[in-house]
Amino acid sequence: MKRVLITGANSYIGTSFEKYMYQFEAGYQIDTLDMHGDLWKESDLSQYDSVFHVAGIAHADVSKVSDEVKRLYYQVNAELAIETARKYKDDLAGKSGQFIYMSSIIIYGEETSINKKRVITARTKPNPSNFYGDSKLQAEIGLQPLASKNFHVAILRPPMIYGDEGKGNYQQLVKLANKLPLFPNIKNERSMLHIDSLCSFVKERIDMHDSGIFSPQDSEYVRTSYMVRDIARKNGKNIYLFSWMNWSIRLLGYVPGRIGRLTNKAFGNLVYEKNFSRLDVKSENVNGK
Repeated sequence: MKRVLITGANSYIGTSFEKYMYQFEAGYQIDTLDMHGDLWKESDLSQYDSVFHVAGIAHADVSKVSDEVKRLYYQVNAELAIETARKYKDDLAGKSGQFIYMSSIIIYGEETSINKKRVITARTKPNPSNFYGDSKLQAEIGLQPLASKNFHVAILRPPMIYGDEGKGNYQQLVKLANKLPLFPNIKNERSMLHIDSLCSFVKERIDMHDSGIFSPQDSEYVRTSYMVRDIARKNGKNIYLFSWMNWSIRLLGYVPGRIGRLTNKAFGNLVYEKNFSRLDVKSENVNGK
């Protein structure tokens, strides 16, 4: 019987993983821990084989926020994760354990373009473009030195996660699919990861009890237009994909300001190289700020 603790109650990923593991309940005990406040610090984490840390502030509009909000991102996404891992390691007192941290592709920056394909490889260095990405990277930097022979640190950097009840950018696509009668058929490529595939990947990490920096993704890249079409079909609606204005939409990608930013966000190209899946947890040379 493997005992797994999800730190971060009621999160989309944590709840999805807990539900996914019901089918394996004979071999796993899954518990959750609310990380709000300080009560969690009184818990004994040594009883768990793996801790899956999903507590964090999700990506939102980062263009206009106060310094106080920025500070909160670092407190929750970075400092809380590091503090939790340290407590878990201390509680283990030399026994074997595994800490799994949910990072994101966002640590490589948000740069995407409708007119140029961006490919992240094993040689690509993290380069966050805002405080949200940097808060995730600072957590990674603080967690990596904790890795040891008996304390395994697995850092996951998934691309956009989608699926039923998905959050963030995926919900924006759902809204478009449910409202629009037609949608541009732009040929772009995005790395994405279905929530069930993420849950399966996390289970594999727990079973392997390994360390590393992982970049899981679906086997095939996703075209934004096709995803919107498929979402519409799933909801019993037909949406017409058109290509006759593609040239003008591509031109919008060069427009400075909000219009260009939204165009590139919707139809930009951002992928992990197909054979890029893992780095050693101590091999990446990143500098803290």
